[in-house]
Amino acid sequence: MTFLSYLVSGLSLGSIYAIIALGYTMVYGIAKMLNFAHGDVIMIGGYMSFVATAHLGWPPLASVLLAMLVCTVLGVVIEQLAYKPLRAAPSLAVLITAIGVSYFLQNAALLIWSSNPKSFTSVVRLPSLKLFDGQLTISSVALVTILACVAIIIGLTFIISKTKIGKAMRAVSEDKAAAQLMGINVNQTISVTFAIGSALAAIAGVLLCSAYPILMPTTGAMPGIKAFTAAVFGGIGSIPGAFWGGLLLGLIEIFGKAYISTQLSDAIVFSILILVLLVRPTGLMGRKISEKV
Repeated sequence: MTFLSYLVSGLSLGSIYAIIALGYTMVYGIAKMLNFAHGDVIMIGGYMSFVATAHLGWPPLASVLLAMLVCTVLGVVIEQLAYKPLRAAPSLAVLITAIGVSYFLQNAALLIWSSNPKSFTSVVRLPSLKLFDGQLTISSVALVTILACVAIIIGLTFIISKTKIGKAMRAVSEDKAAAQLMGINVNQTISVTFAIGSALAAIAGVLLCSAYPILMPTTGAMPGIKAFTAAVFGGIGSIPGAFWGGLLLGLIEIFGKAYISTQLSDAIVFSILILVLLVRPTGLMGRKISEKV
């Protein structure tokens, strides 16, 4: 039963990484930029839920909706103010801007909420699931996290493949100039992508703080880096790749801590990433694109 317990923990942690990685991979796949401020949007989502439940007395679901709303608006504002003016700029300029936005959000959180850790009350208040006559206990947070991740990947797949905005996203991802000639509003499509990615970051932030109930301005930093690793691992730009990459990363981290070393778990994760990229530079599910020069 210990193995199954570790498996559930790995899937739960991997589901959080997958939800965050979906935001990274959508933005990169469509806007061709790495939004390193994404991890800090996760932190803002956690704080919004904390404020709603601890200070305003709102019910858990309302706090999640508030976090999603605030992060969606924040993502669009960041895209409009920081990234839209750099559409034609070199990728290095966009990368530096993203790092600057990340530092801005972290320091804004420090000024508003201070550096003191906040005790986060889980928004999932369901009883744990007990299997095999109580030998295996699955926490309600782990179960909800896994189910939420599956629901999100199904919803995103439907949006991308069946809806008008999804078709516009695919067109912009393939060729921005050609999409614009066909009447697609490229700027609006990119803004919608940021909005969806930021809403997912809010959900991930709330689930992350529910599973690990300590909230700080740096809460999203390490999960953000690991989720970016998961996106690269699975093939950045690929939604299924982000999903499977996140799950695999969570399993590797949990089993590495359980059976090898808690101190070396991060080193194991990044070492496996390097090995995978040496064999498949585009990631497990990434596409190899040939360019004419």
